[in-house]
Amino acid sequence: MPDNDSRTGAPPSIENAAAGRELRTKVFDRERSEVTFTLADNRAASATFGQYDQNLAKIERRLGVTVNVNGNHVTIKGPPEACAHAQRAMTALYERARKGQSIGLGDIDGALAESIEQGSLFPEQAAAAATPFSFQQIATRKKGAVRARNASQHEYLHALRQYELVFAEGPAGTGKTWLAVGHAVLLLEQGIVERLVLSRPAVEAGERLGFLPGDMREKVDPYLRPIFDALHDFMDSRIVERGLATGMIEVAPLAFMRGRTLTNACILLDEAQNTTSMQMKMFLTRLGEGSRMIVNGDPTQIDLPPGQKSGLQEAVRLLSGVEGIGHIVFKDADVVRHDLVRRIVTAYESAGKKAPGTPE
Repeated sequence: MPDNDSRTGAPPSIENAAAGRELRTKVFDRERSEVTFTLADNRAASATFGQYDQNLAKIERRLGVTVNVNGNHVTIKGPPEACAHAQRAMTALYERARKGQSIGLGDIDGALAESIEQGSLFPEQAAAAATPFSFQQIATRKKGAVRARNASQHEYLHALRQYELVFAEGPAGTGKTWLAVGHAVLLLEQGIVERLVLSRPAVEAGERLGFLPGDMREKVDPYLRPIFDALHDFMDSRIVERGLATGMIEVAPLAFMRGRTLTNACILLDEAQNTTSMQMKMFLTRLGEGSRMIVNGDPTQIDLPPGQKSGLQEAVRLLSGVEGIGHIVFKDADVVRHDLVRRIVTAYESAGKKAPGTPE
């Protein structure tokens, strides 16, 4: 392996025996460099590149680099910092593939976001590379490890671990509910809590539920479908059904929470922007010993009657700075669904700023 190039000052090749990688960096000037490395596991390398190299194409578009592949040898050309980010992202995806995990387009976004947080591989930032940064993750028995895909999700997972009460605001598609359910399932599997309590303001006061057929669960099922979908992502269906039958997983309409004290439970309130001030105060005061509470909502999609104040917005304002409470705000750039969803949210956000008096 050659020593440092005296003309370019590039570092010597770096070998990682565990991952089977070899990295060479050439810095031609401040505007353009070249990174070459090898992915030893051919099957994992193929999964990293994606079908018809679609994963590489996305990395090229996002970072403005050129990625050339010859077998399992990869050459990245472009601005030095962008090349470093691309190499780190591909290494993370490669490690994921070696563990037998699938790679989706959302995983590429997450790897790129994480690589940007890690800093650069180049000599002037060697200190940062020595202690690599990694996003928070949750791991359940069914789903396995799920890593945050951007800095906001990283902060969200960190807040869920640190605080007993967490407020999360942001547009649809940012992973608020899905990650909250995953964290709740993790707490249940670890024995930190004994049950999950799922709630959502399905209707204004609860009276209309009586007009729907079935028992209480069947009445609110349509409103809590997103939470049930997330539950089935993180838990086996038979365990979900058993939990619902035994009370380990409880579906409680917000209107029926009054007078209860919830102990040793993880309580999730979804669509909290549609709670009234009285409902929110009532809900927050249900928190008992050994419990965790997660409150999610999108302030841009309030369905309350005109002139009625959102309980979520009021609670965030009143409890700002209170010790023991976390508050995370997601932006439209944090949307992790289809790329079109991010553009749609951005378009609506821009339209709202241009015409603040326009109804939603």
